[in-house]
Amino acid sequence: MSHTRTMGRLAWTAAIVGLALVAALVAAEGWTGIVAAFERAGWALLLVVPARVVTQVFDVRAWRVLLAPFDPGRAAGPLFLLWVALVREAVNRLLPVANIGGEVAGVRLAGLRVPDTAGVAASVVVEVLLTIVVLYLFCGAGALLMLTLAAGPGLVGIVVGALLLSLPLPVLAWWLLRHGAPFARLERWILRLLGPQNVIALHLDGAGIDAAVVRLFRQRGRLARAGAWSLLANVLGTFETWYALALLGHPVGLQAALAIEALTQAVRHAGFMVPAGLGVQEAAVLLFGQLAGVGGDVALSLALVKRMREVATGVPALISWHWFEMRRLRPLRDRAQGPRL
Repeated sequence: MSHTRTMGRLAWTAAIVGLALVAALVAAEGWTGIVAAFERAGWALLLVVPARVVTQVFDVRAWRVLLAPFDPGRAAGPLFLLWVALVREAVNRLLPVANIGGEVAGVRLAGLRVPDTAGVAASVVVEVLLTIVVLYLFCGAGALLMLTLAAGPGLVGIVVGALLLSLPLPVLAWWLLRHGAPFARLERWILRLLGPQNVIALHLDGAGIDAAVVRLFRQRGRLARAGAWSLLANVLGTFETWYALALLGHPVGLQAALAIEALTQAVRHAGFMVPAGLGVQEAAVLLFGQLAGVGGDVALSLALVKRMREVATGVPALISWHWFEMRRLRPLRDRAQGPRL
């Protein structure tokens, strides 16, 4: 319990520091230019919200490709999986948790429809790893494009170097998932630490998850299709940057938009331990926007647009998730209370 409380305090501390950084960036750039950029854009900026939902549809398609072997009857339909994906993103982007929190919630929710919970967990694990691989490709392309836009390598070279230095980590993760049976080891560790009657130990089928992951790794065509859908989702995400900058008064080409989006994603994922990426995302958009020739006030306005879009899609997702859980647990509470006299 003390360890959990410590992690909670660290998460809230990081969130407060991130929020302070956002405030400092806004103060440094000045409210005047930011407000003027938003006034130029007008209500048309709200279209970034449905555009993000469209992007999520492609991400869901990638997940569905990986989930299909474990859900032959398609018990989890596309609209249900889209809702689960929105909840996953909302948990990762808005709550004071590391990025793994959304994936845990996604496994639990999808497992309510798909009986093969080990298969559901495996599909999410492989999807996350595949997303990281795709992100490396996407960020690599963005870095090359930014090098053609910036005056010199500078900070872009640092990002490229960091990507190359961190490349062994996903390779190692891939190998461990393929050969190391990590979830069976995790299950044994939890059993020793918490005992066999612990809730986590009772519901974790480590060997089943490992077997399902290996099963997916053997289906290279399926991995390629899922990776293609994921890459397409990343490319479509560039539209948000391109469209918002056009409305904010500093239109850029698709190459610049892709470079800003890709490198921002790289920094955001590198700072995954900061809850909601507060401050990290804003600083990255500001930095790479300026490298692409965008004014500081407009670049920070773009960062705020991205943050507001996360709130606009994430808050309804979290509210609906809470309503879903309360509705699902109500019969259990009623039975526990017994009949009313």
